[in-house]
Amino acid sequence: MNKRWLIALTVSFLFLQASSQPLFTYGKYTGETSDFLRAFNKNNAQTSKDKSKAMKDYLDLYINSRLKIQEAYARGYDTLAQIKSEVDNLRSQIIDKYMNDPAAETRLVNEAFQRSLKDIHVGHIFVSFTSPSGAIDKAAADKKLNKIITRLNKGEDFFKVATDASDEPASNTQKGDLGYVTLMSLPYAIENIIYKLPVGKVSKPFTSKAGYHFFKNLGERKAVGKIKAQQILLAIPPSADGETKKKIGLRADSLYSRIMAGGDFSLLAAEFSNDYISAATGGNIPDISVGQYDAEFEKNIWGLSKDGAVSKPFLTNHGFHIVKRISVKPVVTDPGDKTNMDDLKQRISFDDRWKTAGDFIYERVKSKAGFRKLNYNETALWAYSDSILESKPIGNGRIINTDTKLFTIGDTTIPVTQWIAYAQAFRYKADRSGLKAYPDLMDEFTKNAMHEYYRSHLEEFNEEFRIQMSEFRDGNLFFEIMQQEIWNRTQNDSSALLSLYQKNKDKYHWQPSADAIIFFSSDAATARSYHDQLKKEPSSWKKVAESISEKGVADSARFEWGQIPGLENTTPVAGAVTSLVINPTDNTASFAYIVKVYTSPAPRTFNEARGLVMNDYQAWLEEQWIKDLRKKYPVVVNQKQLQRIAK
Repeated sequence: MNKRWLIALTVSFLFLQASSQPLFTYGKYTGETSDFLRAFNKNNAQTSKDKSKAMKDYLDLYINSRLKIQEAYARGYDTLAQIKSEVDNLRSQIIDKYMNDPAAETRLVNEAFQRSLKDIHVGHIFVSFTSPSGAIDKAAADKKLNKIITRLNKGEDFFKVATDASDEPASNTQKGDLGYVTLMSLPYAIENIIYKLPVGKVSKPFTSKAGYHFFKNLGERKAVGKIKAQQILLAIPPSADGETKKKIGLRADSLYSRIMAGGDFSLLAAEFSNDYISAATGGNIPDISVGQYDAEFEKNIWGLSKDGAVSKPFLTNHGFHIVKRISVKPVVTDPGDKTNMDDLKQRISFDDRWKTAGDFIYERVKSKAGFRKLNYNETALWAYSDSILESKPIGNGRIINTDTKLFTIGDTTIPVTQWIAYAQAFRYKADRSGLKAYPDLMDEFTKNAMHEYYRSHLEEFNEEFRIQMSEFRDGNLFFEIMQQEIWNRTQNDSSALLSLYQKNKDKYHWQPSADAIIFFSSDAATARSYHDQLKKEPSSWKKVAESISEKGVADSARFEWGQIPGLENTTPVAGAVTSLVINPTDNTASFAYIVKVYTSPAPRTFNEARGLVMNDYQAWLEEQWIKDLRKKYPVVVNQKQLQRIAK
């Protein structure tokens, strides 16, 4: 192995090993290295020099925050209605984002891209479950299926078997030839079979709701993309006899001759085409990809060799067509084309393959939480279900009741009462053509239960989701306990603030300052108009301050010189307007009008010093509280671990 790779792998292994070890303990609780590193990297993104010092300094702040959050849990703040509501609201807002597996999404997009590069010529044999009389006759279908398998296994020609035996309505004219298909031409389950078939091979029978299917890969080609075209359709009525069809064919020939003589295709389509939707737009039809239309139609339209070419009239089950090629859009072959990949992802989200992106849930629930089917009599359960849902005699369903347990997921047990509720809501087929079979409905119910378990326990399955929810909950708890323990006390304990001020009067002094009005605006243009007005007429400052719009604020107070925008280390002058200061990052702007100047330091009154006193009192409260918390939750830092990660 390359030495550089070996060193890199060794470093990565050691880092992962270090990240998995605790960094500190506080009481009986553990501070994980990975959690600390995630917080450090998020809040110290610009740290480049002396990382070791920055990390050690941040660790002290991080430990203090964990102590406060743990105390909030100890006080039961996580059960407060407001906290629970905010956490639940966030969960409902973000959970759907995490219910799909990113790896599955990526796999589906990459698979779709690879399949989009290739068209496959497909043969098809179909055995219907429905008899000619319209009745469901699966036994007859099975018998016919076995005969077809025997003929194919003997090497008989696929198209001969299709012509003789396929129940496909078009089999007599197409002889089992579906033509070319491409990505998303067919249902995903069938597409999977076809795209995995080697050229010349026939698939095993595939069972659909309608019957059995055989597919043969007749050949492959590079995908041809999409074609933009116009058409004229002369439809043949279902009851048309041979003479009528002949007349329609002659009319098609006449239209073709007019087009070849220079007739306007769009005008002729608008006048004569029986495809009334496209006729309204001069014969323009939506872009066509392979496998969308009748095989004969696609053969003719893709047979046009250049833009502007017009086909001779040709016949399909719909009637006589004349088509004109406008342009061809080739398939995108670059996997780095973001627009194309995003388009594929969008198409996949509306395709039946998207359902498979969520199938990982069932395996993950089984492997991580555990799934166990319990012992119950299925026949009795179906009888019991009939008695509830269909008011039928209960029979041997008497051994089942609403508390009978069906299966467990993790530590959750699913009883019959939940099954009945689900069956009442979802027992009909989607097309309302009848009832679902109980075994199929039970399979749906079981998957739904696993899906709901996964959703309600997502923190146990998805680390990123767990972290986001944990950080949000802890942030709310931190705010709540700081509000109760520090901020409210600072706001409300006036006597303590006054006492602190009186003990430290010498600390609270004005540096050189000025009474001033600071004008601030959310956009520079508005600020400039105020500034220009005051520069011309400084005495109008009251009028300007009173007329300020919603885009501006005027703040009147005493400010130390360093707090006044636009002063730029100069001595302020009463009646002067400072320079306009524009923030280039957000286009906000500010300046000041100087009312009165104080050049010498002076003591602050209690009211003037109140903000500074509150800051000092808050710092003192927090310092005392942290001492108490560290007594309650003794902190021990793993110094060796800290040295490892601080390198």
